[in-house]
Amino acid sequence: MISSDIIRTLSLKIFTCFILGMISAPVSGQTIHNGQFLEKLLKKHSTHLANVLDNPDKYEVQILYTKIDRNRKNEPHFTTYGYHVNNGKYFYPASTVKLSAVVLALEKLNKLGIDKNTPMLTGADRPEQTTVTADTTAEDKLPSVAHYARKILLASDNDAFNRLYEFIGQADFNDSLHAKGYKDVRITHRLESSIGAENNRYTNPVTFEKDGKVLYNQPGKYSEKKYISPEPIKMGKGYMKDGSLINESFDFTEKNFFALEEQHKLLKSLFFPEQVPARQRFNLTAEDYRFLYQYMSQFPVETEYPANYTDDYYDGYCKFLLFGGTKTRLPRHIRLFNKCGDAYGYLLDNAYIADFEKGIEFMLTAVIYCNEDQIFNDDHYDYEAIGLPFMRDVGKAIFDYELERHRPIRPDLSRFEVRYDK
Repeated sequence: MISSDIIRTLSLKIFTCFILGMISAPVSGQTIHNGQFLEKLLKKHSTHLANVLDNPDKYEVQILYTKIDRNRKNEPHFTTYGYHVNNGKYFYPASTVKLSAVVLALEKLNKLGIDKNTPMLTGADRPEQTTVTADTTAEDKLPSVAHYARKILLASDNDAFNRLYEFIGQADFNDSLHAKGYKDVRITHRLESSIGAENNRYTNPVTFEKDGKVLYNQPGKYSEKKYISPEPIKMGKGYMKDGSLINESFDFTEKNFFALEEQHKLLKSLFFPEQVPARQRFNLTAEDYRFLYQYMSQFPVETEYPANYTDDYYDGYCKFLLFGGTKTRLPRHIRLFNKCGDAYGYLLDNAYIADFEKGIEFMLTAVIYCNEDQIFNDDHYDYEAIGLPFMRDVGKAIFDYELERHRPIRPDLSRFEVRYDK
């Protein structure tokens, strides 16, 4: 009889071939159609969308929608439509930066030859740094890249991102993305941390251990280069600090940035690696792809570990497009493989969306600014009134269009049908 290990190895090799296929030389860039098609489609859907889109400067809306058509070999052809897409226009990317952290951390582990479930112990060699040697939410009670990635993709955990940021290192984080052709991106700081720009250039020492043996020891790092905007970025008319209103524009010059088009490209590289230029691909295994597809689309309630995702982590907790963060149970045949974010009044989502019953697939990425009073850090953002309804209606408008449009070939989406924890 053939052992289960051999079967698993063969299955992963077959899956890798299926993912990467006969890689042809793709074009170096993606043409974006910026005509009125997308705007008309969205305005036709709802009055709410029309009101927002009639004020593009106020709401700083950017949208990218990629239509996917398959041939008889199931090879995809892409047509991308944009609305007010501008790589030079700053918006705060919030938690959407976390997807790149997961991917770069997995890639780094592959380079080191370390399994993603290996315990990862974080040390500290500076006063502002903190250590991690245990994780009570993990099955084995130990931190690992895999478990941090789960917490990021399922519930957008900030500390989990910070630990991967420290493992990758600020310089390698930015340089790796830039080398792959993602130019309009700056990752400069941990999230939900007030340690300042200079301290964020320092990252913690990290050790990977298994069965008492050190597999890799990475000393603390310092980024010699500053990854900040070359021009000052100041926005709004005020911000709260220590309980007081400061009547000055808020400074985003040293904050993270990840242009919408770059996020859309990253998504495409993960779901259609054979269709992007070679330099934009990541060094991921078949198991890495399966892992990403599972936890980008799995609902918290379907999760074994962390086991504390109860009522507070409803199905729509991190599903903005199409579902608008609803607290009701979501259909299981429609899956958003996504990474969303919200901070400083910016609401974002970056998703590959599939309906496995109807045979529908498309990519959709959007950002909206919903901060009517133009005050930052006051916790009075208009996510519920403006942002989430906008995301819901944008997703629904495209989904309804996809339902109606003719497809000569029904896509085979079995690549993305993964088994969930429960």
